[in-house]
Amino acid sequence: MAGLSYDGVIEAARYRGGQLQWVRAYERRGATFSDVVLLDRGQLITQLQRGRRFVTGRRTENMAGSFRIGKRVQLIGQGGQAVVSTDATAPSDSLDDVPIV
Repeated sequence: MAGLSYDGVIEAARYRGGQLQWVRAYERRGATFSDVVLLDRGQLITQLQRGRRFVTGRRTENMAGSFRIGKRVQLIGQGGQAVVSTDATAPSDSLDDVPIV
């Protein structure tokens, strides 16, 4: 994903009944990234609706704000029927290559 700017990196997720419950992520804070934060499904959806861009990935060990980036996270639909996914055709929440914890 060279050249893609992003506001957050999701490194782990938890699901219940096929629906995303929360994600473990790093958020961009200016030129650096936060320590790990937990965002519940509602918080993540709100951020995506506000235009913040999240990607999947992993922090590169001992490299501070460096990440191995995966896919862009998309919000498909609106309101209670919204789907959070890395696949635009996904029928339910799905973050490819993100470990489930």
